[in-house]
Amino acid sequence: MTGAFDAAMLALRLGLGIVFLAHGVKHARGRQKTSNWFGSIGFRYTSFQWFMSTATEIAVGVMLILGLLTSLAAAGLIGIVVVAYWTVHRTAGFFITAFMKPDVDVEGWEYVFVLALAAAVLAVAGPGSISLDDALGIADNLDGLVGLAIALGGVAMGVGELVLFWRPSEG
Repeated sequence: MTGAFDAAMLALRLGLGIVFLAHGVKHARGRQKTSNWFGSIGFRYTSFQWFMSTATEIAVGVMLILGLLTSLAAAGLIGIVVVAYWTVHRTAGFFITAFMKPDVDVEGWEYVFVLALAAAVLAVAGPGSISLDDALGIADNLDGLVGLAIALGGVAMGVGELVLFWRPSEG
């Protein structure tokens, strides 16, 4: 059973890590476009938002792929999707399929929900033995209730970003 669990955690980490690394690289290549988009949805300091989101997505992706400080990477992922949920997806309803609400040009929040749920599960379950966390002997220190607390810290980080930088009425 342990082998199956470790393989499942590796697959989950790789899947989430590749998605976030790809998002970060995409944003890195489109600095002006991404900065403008942040402004269009109500963020202040758009170049700063571009840099922080890009750096966070790349770091989260690499950390998840390697299984390094996995719960912290999961918290970073959760923080990003909390912001995405609140600023973009919540008004479109649950379903990601845009045709569900023809008058809304963004997708619903099911995708960010699944990403956050997968990250929370990973934070609680731990990275598995095929990880740098395990090789460094820290995997068991950052999972379970500690992992859950760290994952909930990701929610707090996302809310903090919204409170500090999001002003939709000014955007």
